[in-house]
Amino acid sequence: MTETTEIQESLPDPIRRFVLHWGNMGDRWGVNRSVSQVHALLYVAERPLTAEEIAELLAMARSNVSTSLRELMSWQLVRRVPLLGDRRDHFEAETDLWTMVTRIAAGRKARELDPAAAALRDCLAEARMDPRVGAQARARLEEMLGFVERLSQWYVQMLSLPKSQVIALMKLGTGIVRLLERRIPRRKAVGE
Repeated sequence: MTETTEIQESLPDPIRRFVLHWGNMGDRWGVNRSVSQVHALLYVAERPLTAEEIAELLAMARSNVSTSLRELMSWQLVRRVPLLGDRRDHFEAETDLWTMVTRIAAGRKARELDPAAAALRDCLAEARMDPRVGAQARARLEEMLGFVERLSQWYVQMLSLPKSQVIALMKLGTGIVRLLERRIPRRKAVGE
C-alpha cells in the first residue's frame, strides 16, 4: 500500500496532501514521519480528536499513534483536552504558529545544540590534557565549540524576542544582509 492510499479517503484532498507533505518534511528534519503526520492532522483538525480517530483517519496502528502523541506532548505541540460526557482522551495541537515554532526551536536546541556543546566541551578538555592531540586538532575543536555556543546563544536571543520584533527582523531580511555586506566583506563560500 502506498503512502497516499494509507491516508483514508474521508479526509479532504487538500488536508490529505498537507498531512503527507508535513510528514515528508518532518522526515527530512529527522522527525519520525508518523509523528509529523499526527501533528499535521491535529493542527488542521476542526475539533480535538481521540487516538482511535487519528489512527483511523491516518490508517495507522493505534500503538504508533500513541507513541506519536507522547512525542508531540513532550515537545508541547499537542495537549490532552477533556470533553464533557466523554471519558476518552482527546488531543489538539498548538495552533498559534509563533508558539509552535518557538517550542520546536527550543526543543531542537535542548535536544541537539546543548548536548553537542557539552560533548565538545568534554572533548576539548580531554584534548588539552592529552599530549597526543596536536595543536591543529585542539584549535578545530575550539572553533567548533565556539560556533555551537554562538549558535546556541543566537537561539536563546531569538526565542526571547517578542513576536513583533521577530516579524520586524524577518521583514528587514535582505536589508540586513546588504548592511552587513557594506560593513563586513563577504567571504566566498566553499566551491565558489
